[in-house]
Amino acid sequence: QYVIMDGDTLEPLKVVSTRGMTVDTQEYHPEPRVAAIVASHEHPEFIVNIKETGHILLVNYADIENLSVTTIPAARFLHDGGWDSTHRYFLTAANKSNKIAVVDSKNRSLEALIDATEIPHPGRGANFIHPEHGPVWATSALGNEHITLIGTDPGGNKKNAWKVVEVLKGMGGGSLFIKTHPKSDNLWVDAPLNPDTKISQSIAVFDINNLDKGFEMLPIAEWAELGDGPKRVVQPEYNKAGDEVWFSVWSGKEQESAVVVVDDNTRKLKKVI
Repeated sequence: QYVIMDGDTLEPLKVVSTRGMTVDTQEYHPEPRVAAIVASHEHPEFIVNIKETGHILLVNYADIENLSVTTIPAARFLHDGGWDSTHRYFLTAANKSNKIAVVDSKNRSLEALIDATEIPHPGRGANFIHPEHGPVWATSALGNEHITLIGTDPGGNKKNAWKVVEVLKGMGGGSLFIKTHPKSDNLWVDAPLNPDTKISQSIAVFDINNLDKGFEMLPIAEWAELGDGPKRVVQPEYNKAGDEVWFSVWSGKEQESAVVVVDDNTRKLKKVI
């Protein structure tokens, strides 16, 4: 179920069941989970991923008492996703289906279903200008080292729109998040669930202007100097200025964790918190 709440008080205003039929086999699912929820920039709507059934709901909150919901069939096992650079198109992973669904939030319809192996896991994904293919959105993956780049400019670069224009090779599978910034030339990719500790404790960083060069591997966990523990490096996030990247270093419950701050320009350690 999903809950619509008052924005000021967080009082629940409406609870809505998500039970229903799966998008492919048309089987009834009694308890499908809600995954990503994002707010449309085009209409008074929430875009709601229903994981196990594979439906994307456009929930119009203009009249909560007489709730209007549009159901878009996509692919099963919907999870997380993010906007393209124009905030019109929502790209979201149906991870175990090995698909990326693209929703046109302006026209309120499914724009494309794109193959992306294996078990894509974009977080919010990463938008940047590819030197050859123009605007792209990128996702990494849990199941392999693939970093899939998808064209996102149907107006200015129609031949590449909603197509895989390039697949980069990262450190390995087990990735959860990929990140860049409009002011940066770097593309950061983690792999905290990789079984190789050297990989799970490091970060891969690509030069967007020279992707063929491959990635540089930075020993983030080693820089944290935490001692024993799994020290999984996860979720690069930029500061507002776009000149620092912050990484979580996760250890066990009884072990010390840290936040590591890296200078985006030099790729050097700046601070351990």
